[in-house]
Amino acid sequence: MLLIGQAGFEKLLAGEVTAGGGVVRRQGPGWVLAEQVPAEVAFAHVTVTGGVELAGDKVNALAQQIADYFMQSLQGERIEAPWPCVFAGPAEMVGLGRRIGAVEEAFLALLKKRFSRVAKLATPDLPRGVAATRGLLVWFTDFGRVLVARELATNGQRRMADDDLAPSRSYLKVEEAYIVLGREPVAGETVVDLGAAPGGWSYSAAKRGAHVIAVDNGPLKGGALNHPRIEHRMEDAFNFQPSFAKASEGTTHAGMGCDWLFCDMVEEPHHVLKHIVEPWLSRGWCRRFVVNLKFGRVDPIALLRELRAPDSVLQRHAPGVCIRHLYHDREEFTLAGEVTVR
Repeated sequence: MLLIGQAGFEKLLAGEVTAGGGVVRRQGPGWVLAEQVPAEVAFAHVTVTGGVELAGDKVNALAQQIADYFMQSLQGERIEAPWPCVFAGPAEMVGLGRRIGAVEEAFLALLKKRFSRVAKLATPDLPRGVAATRGLLVWFTDFGRVLVARELATNGQRRMADDDLAPSRSYLKVEEAYIVLGREPVAGETVVDLGAAPGGWSYSAAKRGAHVIAVDNGPLKGGALNHPRIEHRMEDAFNFQPSFAKASEGTTHAGMGCDWLFCDMVEEPHHVLKHIVEPWLSRGWCRRFVVNLKFGRVDPIALLRELRAPDSVLQRHAPGVCIRHLYHDREEFTLAGEVTVR
């Protein structure tokens, strides 16, 4: 099984696989080849199964091998809709992009000669969202060596388009988290953004029509400043309690909470879990949440183990939670989920 993640985090990807009982065979910039991989891997953006390894020094020879593999795999299969045909590899390898482009072009030319209709339906992008897909992924581990497979699963991570009005880069993280969760704030919903400044996440929700309570002693900037749907509360995020907190004390009635909890603060992750995630989820103060936990000063693999433990706050109150290392994340995990009322 090939696991593709963010370059620079392959050691953590391998460590997560090993900690989950998997066996790592090889690894390179942003990828790990492993066996017995656990069902959930936070550092994996794409999971590829059932592939083969091909090698060839010449562009045309390698393209022919890929074409032979793909055409043979089409026996008994009829493709009627657009399908992902993705050629990729580590961007950190200088000059590899040109080799990938050349092999892809040669492959498509061979495919058009044999299966013109199938070639016309090929798309160069992975599907958006969390999904299992049958297509073709060709991953270059070197200039003359590739891993090729038809079955792949995307875990939601992807590069997002920036917005000139967004006051910070963190805006991209919450935009990406919506894809992972499969939901986003809509008009009529209420979002509480703890530690909001400078307001990237608040702006993201407000531009979708949601009402946002942005809690931070710091100033909002860019598109979040003076936004008509953003109510800025100059308060400490850890001490903030929503107006419905007293009414909901001692109960987990979801009707008393807000629709979304946002939290992206540079704080020790256990402090955030204890003083924000635990009370907001256990008391039913929110229906859905997107929370970032910084792991720069803790063991990220140990933190993942804690988050996935059956008695953790996440597993008790949001058992379907998505724990991801996003494309736009650095040394942090993004938690996105829905609160289960009990």
